[in-house]
Amino acid sequence: MIRPKVPIALEGYPFIAICGFITLICAILGNLFLVFLTLLATAFTMYFFRDPERFTPDTETGIISPADGKVILIEEVQDDTFTGNEAYKVSIFMNVFNVHVNRVPIDGTVEKIKYHPGKFYSADSTRGAELNEYCGTILTTKSGDKIAFVQIAGLIARRIICWLEPQDVVKKGSRFGLIRFGSRVDLYLPKNAEIAVTVGQKVSAGETIIADLK
Repeated sequence: MIRPKVPIALEGYPFIAICGFITLICAILGNLFLVFLTLLATAFTMYFFRDPERFTPDTETGIISPADGKVILIEEVQDDTFTGNEAYKVSIFMNVFNVHVNRVPIDGTVEKIKYHPGKFYSADSTRGAELNEYCGTILTTKSGDKIAFVQIAGLIARRIICWLEPQDVVKKGSRFGLIRFGSRVDLYLPKNAEIAVTVGQKVSAGETIIADLK
């Protein structure tokens, strides 16, 4: 079996180049200890910005995880901020060792992008969920259901990147952005969704089925 290559997200190249340049300077200066440290930093930066291919399940009604990480919350909420409906909220926390490229959870059309500047508390905390900077994408599925997926900044994560625009027609599993250096993504799903994950479960962007629309 031929395994897919693991490319690097384009946004990572400047950071890798900076780390590599510092390593070169340390090598020229002959400081082997700093060379070792900066090589580690370069290797970690490449690891952090890795962007492996994913194999998205062939399902029309399945909602796929938008992020790698761990499910930290599943609850019923009145979502007045994004969908305007009662919804299931599913929160996925990404630590610094997870892949940070985010993927579209289901086919549909982007209705709105909602960005809100905010604080940078720990992304898995209550204050982080309520006060942190976020970028929310509201999407209408082919069946007319409305869902939202929200990138939330964290304590270390200070840069949210979203490539989507209103009226974009998107396919599930396609890349739509990333968050640098650890954070979370929240999903707001309609009440006709049947949740397929549990709190504490590890999920993979573009592959794990989070829920199924009935």
